[in-house]
Amino acid sequence: MTNLSDAGVSGAVDDSHLAEKKLSSDEILVGNFLQIRRDTVSLPDCRHTTREYVVHPGAVMIVALLDDGQVVLERQYRYPLHAVMIEFPAGKLDAGESSFECARRELREETGYTAREWAKAGVLHPAIAYSTEFIDIWFARGLTPGEQQLDSGEFLEVFSATPEELMKWCASGWVTDAKTLTGMLWLSNMLSGAWTLEWQTA
Repeated sequence: MTNLSDAGVSGAVDDSHLAEKKLSSDEILVGNFLQIRRDTVSLPDCRHTTREYVVHPGAVMIVALLDDGQVVLERQYRYPLHAVMIEFPAGKLDAGESSFECARRELREETGYTAREWAKAGVLHPAIAYSTEFIDIWFARGLTPGEQQLDSGEFLEVFSATPEELMKWCASGWVTDAKTLTGMLWLSNMLSGAWTLEWQTA
């Protein structure tokens, strides 16, 4: 049995016995910003199988902190689930755009807010079994309100809540969005002092 505690947080573990090797790759679908691929892979026991997955350009999520301690949230209709979801502001990276540039743009466009200080918390992978998607987690504070600049066809409501309210919504199952649950984990640990952030002026 592998002792992960000996490797620490660096991830210095020999995983070669678990790795799958790509033998060939086929493009199944090319959408507006998503691709679907089917790869033939060699398994660790040398058998062959296929892996189907979504290629995603990556995204950001912003945990935006108001001066009164509340956080900025959104309500948005998500078509695949046919439901309005509560989420932290988020959006996908444009071609050639850095994660930080995307975070500033998405916060401004979706909520109207600009931030004086930013901190990158980490990254999450919301669907590791079938997607390459990553979401960089950003915190923002020193907010200044402004006008939303929503994309054509984008409809959402912006509101605020206390961390305690959001935690209750997560615990009750009202909030089920994976990135928002992860953002709440970061927020809770940051507020308790268990996890720290390195803030920088924008």
